[in-house]
Amino acid sequence: MTPPDSITVNLPSSFNSIDSLVRQPAKPQTPYQVLRLLPKDATPAQQDSAIQAWFGHAEIHYSEQPDTLHLPGHEIPRDLKKVNIPQYYRENFFSDDTLYHEEVSAGRFGVAGDPVPYALHNDDIITGLLLLCFLFIMLVMSRISGFMLHQAKDFFYPSKAKNLLLETGLEIKMQIVFAVVTCLLLALCYYFYVIRSGNDSFILDSEYALLGIYMATFIAYFCVKMLLYTVANRTFFDRKKNLQFLGSLLFITAIEGMLLFPLVLLLIYFQISVQNATFYFIFVLSFVKILTFYKSYIIFFKQKDYFLQIILYFCTLEMIPLSVLWTALMVITNSLKVNF
Repeated sequence: MTPPDSITVNLPSSFNSIDSLVRQPAKPQTPYQVLRLLPKDATPAQQDSAIQAWFGHAEIHYSEQPDTLHLPGHEIPRDLKKVNIPQYYRENFFSDDTLYHEEVSAGRFGVAGDPVPYALHNDDIITGLLLLCFLFIMLVMSRISGFMLHQAKDFFYPSKAKNLLLETGLEIKMQIVFAVVTCLLLALCYYFYVIRSGNDSFILDSEYALLGIYMATFIAYFCVKMLLYTVANRTFFDRKKNLQFLGSLLFITAIEGMLLFPLVLLLIYFQISVQNATFYFIFVLSFVKILTFYKSYIIFFKQKDYFLQIILYFCTLEMIPLSVLWTALMVITNSLKVNF
């Protein structure tokens, strides 16, 4: 039984197949002539197979020359390779929607939350400054530890052959830089006190500018205090005692910075309460003032029974500048604070 898709052609006896038919001199030139060679009951699939057997597929090559032949009165036909979509196809109601364009990042959905408040423990610059302070303290203790121990011993047991001119330039520079570090730590303590008091809105754009102002205020305080001590001591005492007291004052300032460094770390990274921090700061400040009072007594008033004079001396050169400093810090804070 012949399959339905096969081709059965009733040709003359000399034609055994389509191949033999192709070899005949009278070839069909059109599909119609090929179809006439097929039996009348040939299916469309058989007819298509026969036509494909007679005529091969040839690749079409389109002309790349411009078409100059066109109907008179008509424009030159446009190039099919140049596609120009009309405006109403390129833009629609959703053209500006970010969801319509995947290449454009869409905005956030929902209600914006409250911004995270500023915190010193998340500030990289403050962390870097504290790290530098720690490295500087370690450097001082490694480079001039012998000098610091000798000065601490001589602080309570003064030697009669004491002469500050024997101090090297490196030791004096280290103590001056230590005083600057102490000013930075005091500025951080006061800034933390201001923030914890609820005054967190200032007219300045950066918190570092406020810290810089506080630090400059403390540096000015120490410079003015040194100047007042120099003027007063040179008026009533000799130059040797004045230099000895200024060296002791630098040493006391360095001790104050070392005692304040743990407090700053506790305030920033361990969230110590304001009450405990205040007690610690008052203890450090009282300890420093007691050391200053003791050293001024040992150097200037030990051989003289002038108890009233040392009280006036200490209050004039220590307590009054300290009260002026506190007033200046409050005025600066109120001036820079945003008043609603």
